[in-house]
Amino acid sequence: MTLEIPAFAAAWFLPVALPLGIWVAWSDLRDMRISNRAVLALVVLFLLIGPLVLPLPVYGWQLLHLVVVLLVGMVLNAAGLLGAGDAKFAAAAAPFIALGDIRFVIALFAANLLAAFATHRLAARTPLRRLAPDWQSWVRTKEFPMGLSLGLTLAIYLALGAVYGSGG
Repeated sequence: MTLEIPAFAAAWFLPVALPLGIWVAWSDLRDMRISNRAVLALVVLFLLIGPLVLPLPVYGWQLLHLVVVLLVGMVLNAAGLLGAGDAKFAAAAAPFIALGDIRFVIALFAANLLAAFATHRLAARTPLRRLAPDWQSWVRTKEFPMGLSLGLTLAIYLALGAVYGSGG
């Protein structure tokens, strides 16, 4: 397996994106919200490190992903299909994903979403819930903390990219 993201770039993005992905997952589980600070930190990470690890034409096209995903996310949010924080985080994560890897990332996200949903719902009905009894994601049972899947999908993609990414 080879991913389109350059392994060098993924290895540079991962150490900062991983804690941000975990923060987003944790805060969405706890509060059912994704912090604007986490979203902005992810964008700043790409703006600062991206030009150093990606060819400038690629960097420019990757930035366009942010705009496209943000517009799609706004439409999905307006239709009530996606939370605003989820849309913003997906847009902030979009520049990190190489266009050639989009099918892989969609499959990775789908698998991650199914596993996270099943695990979250199961944990809510077991003694594990006592570990964090005040989490909003346990209380608001009609909603699912999508940040759990979004943050972890980005982290997993970058980790796989660091190992299996392209050489350039």
